[in-house]
Amino acid sequence: MAKALIIRKEWLDKILNDGKHWEMRATHTNQRGLIKLIEAGSGLIMGECMIAGSHEVTEELAKQSFNAHQVSDYNLLKKWRYAWRLCNVKKYEKPIPYKHPKGAVIWVKL
Repeated sequence: MAKALIIRKEWLDKILNDGKHWEMRATHTNQRGLIKLIEAGSGLIMGECMIAGSHEVTEELAKQSFNAHQVSDYNLLKKWRYAWRLCNVKKYEKPIPYKHPKGAVIWVKL
């Protein structure tokens, strides 16, 4: 069963178009492998990628790695301390509609 990660448009655009490859979250993830990428609130799967791993990001590492996370407000990184490392990002030419299950906030099982 495929899984899809829900990401706000601002951040998903950076992943799909600007080379952002750390999705910053409040917790680690054990998820690895291929996932789909959903634009929050759109009802659309916009692309896919691989999750290669997850690690905690210190303040110093965050400052050295702006291109990886692209979060300019470092206060946000006090909560979003974990980088989910994304690779092989692919933006779909035509987004794929999906039915959003009630209560899904982070992940959707497709």
